[in-house]
Amino acid sequence: MRPLNDPPSHLSADALQRLVSRNAEIACLSCPSLKKKSVTPHTLRHTAAMSLMHHGVDLTVIALWLGHESSETTQIYLHADMQLKEHALAHATASGVAPTRYKPPDPLLAFLEAL
Repeated sequence: MRPLNDPPSHLSADALQRLVSRNAEIACLSCPSLKKKSVTPHTLRHTAAMSLMHHGVDLTVIALWLGHESSETTQIYLHADMQLKEHALAHATASGVAPTRYKPPDPLLAFLEAL
């Protein structure tokens, strides 16, 4: 056992994996669907990064929080999902203009109906 005034030491990769695995097993008791999932330190980092992104945290802040030297490295964790794409599209439309659905011209409809 180390003295209380010693600086904290870092976990090894193996120790971290054991810690995550042990806690994933405990979590499976209250959430059985986790048994089908692969819970790894990478999964936790990715999930945390996506949660931060969904809450509007800037990519550069997430990169710093993850300990990345560049926000380009963070792109690996932050795959754009459907919710993010819908959010981006909602902000891309002109303000005050409701999005409309494409309506093909009548000759095209007549042609398609004749098929």
